[in-house]
Amino acid sequence: MSVLPLVFTSGWASGINAYAVVLLLGIFGATGLTDEVPASLQRTDVLIVAAVLFLCEAVADKIPYVDSLWDTVHTVIRPVSGAVVGALLAGQSGSLSDLAAGAVGGSTALASHFVKAGTRMAINTSPEPVTNIVVSTAEDLGVAGLVTFAMFHPTAAAVIAAVLLVLGLALLIFLWSRIRRFLRRRAQRREEKRLAAEVRAPTGAPPL
Repeated sequence: MSVLPLVFTSGWASGINAYAVVLLLGIFGATGLTDEVPASLQRTDVLIVAAVLFLCEAVADKIPYVDSLWDTVHTVIRPVSGAVVGALLAGQSGSLSDLAAGAVGGSTALASHFVKAGTRMAINTSPEPVTNIVVSTAEDLGVAGLVTFAMFHPTAAAVIAAVLLVLGLALLIFLWSRIRRFLRRRAQRREEKRLAAEVRAPTGAPPL
């Protein structure tokens, strides 16, 4: 499949920022930069929704702990988006090749999502917000740059995406202790909130 490198790259990018991928591909298709983008991604309503959600993510992704909550919500959204975009790029005939492209896009998006979410958990063990802003901005620029590069050099872009994915997975292993620390802190906060709610709740006992 000649479109498979683009599917792989868009899947990797969808795991990081799915809304940016839909927005970029739609703009590239609408402006005639490429013929690979299906008409369904070029629709005005799709572009508007993708732009609004991209702006929401651009803000949420730079706030400590809010970014991890956003990642949790998107554990399903990003892989599904990667699969849908992959299937649309391959075609809409429902053939085996289309399904295979959807599987590649979805699985790649899921893997890169775990890298993004895990890395952000490790970063959130440090209270300062500067690292979150820098990493989030770098991710946005990386997605925009690689998706744009894939329009002209899909195979080379897919190789770069594969290298980044492998390096990201290796980084997750390296940061595993910090990720566990973040999960322990989050569990502790939930327990403290639960205990505080129990203390504030009325006991039902009659007043003296």
